[in-house]
This record gives sequence, structure tokens and C-alpha cells, in this order.
Amino acid sequence: MSLATQSLLALVALLHVYFLVLEMFLWDTPFGRKTFKLTAEFSAASKTLAANQGLYNGFLALGLLLGLLAGKRGFAFDLFFLICVVIAGIFGGFTVNRKIFFIQAVPAIAALVFLYFDFVRVINE
Repeated sequence: MSLATQSLLALVALLHVYFLVLEMFLWDTPFGRKTFKLTAEFSAASKTLAANQGLYNGFLALGLLLGLLAGKRGFAFDLFFLICVVIAGIFGGFTVNRKIFFIQAVPAIAALVFLYFDFVRVINE
């Protein structure tokens, strides 16, 4: 796997670790409310839902990191979890805020493109 692909996979995984922290631990703090443009009342009322969402982001990060650590054997992990991230980013972009598409889906799409070219290169060797 190329260094560019590994870097993009690591970036997407780290983004999802960051999302986990924001949603599970910082949602109902001044930083979390500012980040998501929430009122104190809404952040308090939705704290449990946000924590659940953060947990799912953690699972995405873990899957990407496991695939990354597995090297060539992790291709299926990388592919599956990147597709999950892209779908989540597209859905979030349509239903919540367009910025979600660019923050979440675009880096994952870039990683998918690089992963594809790495796969083609390996197949042709």
C-alpha cells in the first residue's frame, strides 16, 4: 500500500477519533456547542444521542486503523469502512449540513481512489 493511501486512511481514521471525542465527551461543553452551533438546552437534551453517534464514529476509526495495520491483508477492511464513511458523509451532507460531506466524505473518497489504484497496481504485478 502506498504511503499516500496509508496517509489518507490514517487521516480519515483520525478525523473519526476526533468526531468521537467531540460527540461523546465535548458535546455539552462550550467548545462542543460552538462547534455544532447548539444551544445549551439542545446540547443537554441530545447528549445521549450524540454519545451514541460518537461511538459509531469510533467503530469506523477502529475499523480503518485495523485495516491500515493489517497492510495488504486489510484491503477488505479498508474498503468496507471507507464505503461506510462515504455513505455516512453523503447522508449527513444531505440531512444535516452540507459541510459534513466535505469534511467526512471527501477525504474518504480520496482514500478510496488511492486504495483502488493500489489494488490495481498489486493485481498487475
